[in-house]
Amino acid sequence: MATGDGGAYSYSLTVFSPSGKLVQIEHALARVSQGTTSLGIKATNGVVIATEKKSSSLLMDTSMIEKVSMICPNIGIVYSGMGPDYRVLVTKARKSAQAYWKVYGEYPPTRVLVQDLATVMQQATQSGGVRPYGVSLLVAGYDSNRGATLYQVDPSGSYWAWKASAIGKNMINAKTFLEKRYNDDISLEDAIHTALLTLKEGFEGQMTEKTIELGIITVPTQEELESMAIENAGTARPKPTFRRLTEEEVRDYLAM
Repeated sequence: MATGDGGAYSYSLTVFSPSGKLVQIEHALARVSQGTTSLGIKATNGVVIATEKKSSSLLMDTSMIEKVSMICPNIGIVYSGMGPDYRVLVTKARKSAQAYWKVYGEYPPTRVLVQDLATVMQQATQSGGVRPYGVSLLVAGYDSNRGATLYQVDPSGSYWAWKASAIGKNMINAKTFLEKRYNDDISLEDAIHTALLTLKEGFEGQMTEKTIELGIITVPTQEELESMAIENAGTARPKPTFRRLTEEEVRDYLAM
């Protein structure tokens, strides 16, 4: 007999519990809430995504830890939850972006890539012999149709566009802080500082350039768009609008 916490339904992915829940998805969300805090903020001229980057041992080479990843020149992604699951999804996202490039000669709009990722994650909730991905994702991107956008994708395959959002163990406090600090006129520079302040609210230990990671989407100006159109008239790849900040840049922002 099923109990209040899911009972026998806790072990079934494809069977709804009497209360209408897929309990394995709730377990996946619980795993996400145990992960390090990550957040994203959409600004008037870009998007910033940020996360804690902590190692389990002082002997680990932290330079090899990558939590903010570039999918293609116009899209970046960060996660909270299980690192191995994230690695698989990043690989799938990069293959999807390259497939889109081969067909259309351009990288996918952010929403298209998010839909592909959400479909992969949803399929893992409807098949026997698999489990949901134990990650939530924040996807930042830029395209000519929608401009700079920020999306969150959860283990269920649900996704939403956000002005600012947070995931991970300090998600509730981080969202509360962002609700107080966010405004529609925020610039990218202010968004970076707000992201650092938000992480600092629930940060354990000292926050340095080695314990956090940031990535930014920069909206190109009209002059840059025109020059990019000329440069890309041939087969050249577009100029990246997403990049990860270097440790030196993060150190400078922390010192401000």
